Amino acid sequence: MECSKCDRDAVTHAAYAGTHLCGTHLRRSVEKRVRRRVREDGLLPDDATPDSPTTWVLGLSGGKDSVVLGAILQDTFAADPRVDLRALTIHEGIDGYRDESVAAAEAFAEEFDVPLDLVAYEEEYDVHMDDVAREDPHDMSPCAYCGVFRRDALERYAADAGADLLLTGHNLDDEAQTALMNVFEGDVAAIAKQFEASLGPLPERQEQETFVPRAKPLRDVPEAEVALYAHLRDLPAQIAECPHAEEAYRGEIRDLIHDLEDEHPGTRHSILSGYEELARLAADDRNGSPGTLGECASCGAPTASDVCRTCELLESLA
Repeated sequence: MECSKCDRDAVTHAAYAGTHLCGTHLRRSVEKRVRRRVREDGLLPDDATPDSPTTWVLGLSGGKDSVVLGAILQDTFAADPRVDLRALTIHEGIDGYRDESVAAAEAFAEEFDVPLDLVAYEEEYDVHMDDVAREDPHDMSPCAYCGVFRRDALERYAADAGADLLLTGHNLDDEAQTALMNVFEGDVAAIAKQFEASLGPLPERQEQETFVPRAKPLRDVPEAEVALYAHLRDLPAQIAECPHAEEAYRGEIRDLIHDLEDEHPGTRHSILSGYEELARLAADDRNGSPGTLGECASCGAPTASDVCRTCELLESLA
């Protein structure tokens, strides 16, 4: 099959757009969507200058998503003195698996000249995820612990670095799955939080120095296209799945969305578009109402409760 844009052989079929794309045009398409998100989400503020650049912290796992996002951002902004891009890699204490992804992150940082810091759960929390997976006292999925600790580490590092934005490599599939899970669970608070964290903090939160807004410039790109992009550019990315991944419910949602996408191309985009509007409405409804962030009584981190979720889990593991 020929590429819809030229006479070269296509490497993928984007059914949702009705196009076949060769390697060159797939790369251009992915890069165009990421850069459009940067513009539309206003990630580069008008007042950023070479003397006062905006600071972005990229959560760099070493997997395909964060590596692809980092490569496109650095291609775009490496020569722009208004942007200070740096990366953070987190070692959760998953022997073998995380060691390989850290090596990939370090290779990426060297190739693309991005300053990289490494944070380990063992140093930050005195926790090793391999031990948590074996000895979990609550019979929870290891992902339930790891996700909380990872978010906390990313947010605290970004705040300590004086970052204006925390960037993550969530792709279209990730976001559509999360959206559907929150809707099916009727979790209005999570829906509102999605908007507050990623699409624009509530006015009362903008004054909190410890709150760093998040951005997901890769969220318009399907996972398969991200993986193919990484392959076409031969980027240093780890592809293996975490050995502790046990999110059975997310897996069911993923399969459901894949089936819907096969029958109705564009379903993922529709889910994300509708969810973002729903999140916006949910956040507007909460604006000015009780529920603004306070400080955790244990660690001082921003939280809507007396004690943040990270400290709750750490106390239970102790």
